[in-house]
This record gives sequence, structure tokens and C-alpha cells, in this order.
Amino acid sequence: MEFALVETESFSPSCPTLIMPALSIGNVGQLAVDLLISSARARRVAYLDEPSVLPCAGNDAFGPDAVGDLALALEGYESTSHRLAFIQQRSPVITGMMVSFAKNVADFISSIGKNHIVIISSLDSGKRRVIDASSDMQVYYLSSCNEDGSDPEYEKLGWKKLEDYNPSQKRWSYLASLAEGGGLSEDMDDDTDEMTINDYYASLPFAALFSACKAKGLKVSCVLCYCSEGDNMPESFQLAEAVCKLLGHDPEKFHGNGSNGWIVPLSWKSVYGPPPDMSIF
Repeated sequence: MEFALVETESFSPSCPTLIMPALSIGNVGQLAVDLLISSARARRVAYLDEPSVLPCAGNDAFGPDAVGDLALALEGYESTSHRLAFIQQRSPVITGMMVSFAKNVADFISSIGKNHIVIISSLDSGKRRVIDASSDMQVYYLSSCNEDGSDPEYEKLGWKKLEDYNPSQKRWSYLASLAEGGGLSEDMDDDTDEMTINDYYASLPFAALFSACKAKGLKVSCVLCYCSEGDNMPESFQLAEAVCKLLGHDPEKFHGNGSNGWIVPLSWKSVYGPPPDMSIF
């Protein structure tokens, strides 16, 4: 992965924690990272160039006004006042190149001196085995702290370890082998109709990023929730708040004009397009 620093900017050693999304259903990770970047008033410090990520370009994501400052597919941000760094990914990885992308990301993160990676992502609610009838969204996690993905500190936050993570299971083990440099194809020969629920989780982008960062010796945490397609802004707020809780930040100290101190990014205004023209009814 190559990068071009924004003029007068550089990656700061005072921002040891890096937060990034893993693309998945509902775009919850990307929305949450945009919310955190906006609220932390992070500065763009670099444009990242990764061959496995499809190119895209759009208008300024954070505003307060859309002045034509381009946002690209992969960018780096930092907020020295909050000691946080971010990578925002705005387009998907080319099919069949997810592990290659994850390994390149892990190498890049290690090279710029970050030591704790927080990956935000979502899971298909149609895949969950037990339906939680409570009104509160349950946060799930994976941590590199222990081999089984558990971490007592995260349990104290009321989070649950992703119950279907099993590092000895075939696909998780295969993924770890790829991340560690095994000379294997990223495509498995198994019939997709025979995939188990464990296979589903291991096939998602967060799993490749988790495995690659772990193989690189980095501390890595995945913060996850279940959702469906549609308006997932509420889930994005809750995952962003969960990350703040994990890292010891209080969203109210962002002093934004949104609820609980958040600064809602400009890009959210156009996520679902303009409202319908009521004159047609």
C-alpha cells in the first residue's frame, strides 16, 4: 500500500490507536467511522493507494459545506487532541483480494507506528441463532487478547464475545494460515450450500482484517452488531458510542450540535437522497 501525505501533515506517534471500518451489511462501520472522524474533528493526513480497492471519488464528506474538496476511496485521518487515528474506506475490495488487502493494511498500520487497531463492522441479522428481544442493541466483540477471542475487560462493558468464533474451525484456521503467509488460494473448494454459520463469519471482511492484524502482532479489537439493510444510522451511533466507551472517551466532550455531543457529518444528509416531492401526492 502506498500513500500520499497531505501538505504539511504527517502520521503522529501521539495517536497510537487506529479505528477503521470493515465493509459489511448496512454500511454501519463506514457510517460510524465518519461520525467519529467528524466528532473528533480529525484532520485528513493522507490519501492511501491500495490496488485491491475499487476507485471512487465524491464531495467533501464532513463539511460544514460541500466546497468540492474530494473524498477518495481510502483515506487516513488523525485527531491529536483525542489521540486517535482513522482509516476510512469508501469502496469495496475487488472480489478474491480481501486477504491481500487485509495483509497490506496490517503492514501499513504497523509501519506508521499504530499499536491498537479497532475494527467496526456489522453482521447480517438473518444469520443470528438467538433473537434478543430486548430493546437495546447488543454489542459483540473479538479481541486478540486471548486465543479464543475473549477479553475480560470487554465483558465488563456488557459486550458479548462473538459466539461463533472458533480459531480451530476449518475456515478460521485457513484464514489465519493465509494471513500468516501460507501459499494457499483465497478460494476454498467447499460447496457454498454446505457452509456453516462459522463459515459465514470467517468469510466477512472483518475476519480477514482481524486475522491479518493479529498475525502481524498488533493488538486488534473488533466491535460488531447485527443489523439489516436500510437506515442504520441508529446502529452507527451506538457502535461509535461503544468504541468511545472502549477507549475511554466521552462523546459529550466532542461538544457537537447533535445529540450527546456528536457532530453529524455532512455526508449523512445525502445517504438516502432527498425526501419525496409531497406535491405528487
